[in-house]
Amino acid sequence: MTTNPGHRPVEILLVDDDPEDVLLAREALQEGGVPSNVSVVEDGVEALAFLRGQGKYAHGLLPDLILLDLKMPRKSGLEVLAEIKADEALRSIPVIVLTTSDASDDVLKAYDLQASLYVTKPADIQEFDRVMNSIKDFCLTVVKLPPRKRS
Repeated sequence: MTTNPGHRPVEILLVDDDPEDVLLAREALQEGGVPSNVSVVEDGVEALAFLRGQGKYAHGLLPDLILLDLKMPRKSGLEVLAEIKADEALRSIPVIVLTTSDASDDVLKAYDLQASLYVTKPADIQEFDRVMNSIKDFCLTVVKLPPRKRS
């Protein structure tokens, strides 16, 4: 069962400043199954520019799904999440917080700000790959994602 059988690739925005995590996440998300395009930005300021179609992102597509790290330079993931959920054009995009933090305050704040899911990144590479595959399998084959707004 897929949410997008025979149609366009799922657009995913990965917001993460750790090059290793980006590489591992990209590989897991692009393996087989549902076709997807993964765009990557390295901080919260760039994420919001991407989502608002500003500057070099003027002709980009809104993502179907956002994977958001919390601990980033310039603007934290929680600040980005708050801005996404306050913006009528962006608030319906599912946001999965994918972070190293397992602090209960971060979990509570993320859900208070309407995060769709909160996932703690495992330190072990095989476990990270398993978690990413679980996210991909669940979010791209089971969950019905909202329609994309900007094309």
